[in-house]
Amino acid sequence: MNISEQSHTSIASTLKEAVSRYITTDDNSVVTDIHLQPRQDSGELLIFNDEDEELARTIIDEWVDYDGDDFYKEVEPVLRAEVTVLKDEGELDKLCLMKPYSFVLVDEEKETISELLLIDDEDTLLLDDELLKGLDEELDAFLKDLLEK
Repeated sequence: MNISEQSHTSIASTLKEAVSRYITTDDNSVVTDIHLQPRQDSGELLIFNDEDEELARTIIDEWVDYDGDDFYKEVEPVLRAEVTVLKDEGELDKLCLMKPYSFVLVDEEKETISELLLIDDEDTLLLDDELLKGLDEELDAFLKDLLEK
C-alpha cells in the first residue's frame, strides 16, 4: 500500500496530538498503553488509551479505497515506522507514562494485532515466533544431555 506524503504527515501529527496529552512537568505517572485502531471501512485512524478514551483521530484517504483482505498487514509497517520516528525525534522522552508502555495495533473489536513499539528503561527484547522457533527441541536436548551425565 502506497501512502502519500500528506497521509504520512497526517498520521505523524495525529500521533503527536495523542501523546501530547501525556506531556507533563510533574512526577505524576500514568499507567496506560497507546492503542492505534485503523478502520478500513471509513479510513479513520483512532488513537486511544487503556480506558478507551479517544486521544486523537484522522482520516487516511488511501485506507478508504483499500479493499484487500490484508489491510492490517499493510497498515502495520506504516504505523510502526511513524511511531519509531516519534521515538527517534525524542517526542516520547517527556511523557508521564509509566514504563514499560506500548504502542499497540488493534482491530475493530479492540483485540491486539501486534505491538508496534515497546518503551522501557532497559533494552527489552521482544520475543516473537521466529526467535522462539525450535526452543523446545533445544531445551529438551539440553536436559537429556544433562541428565545422561
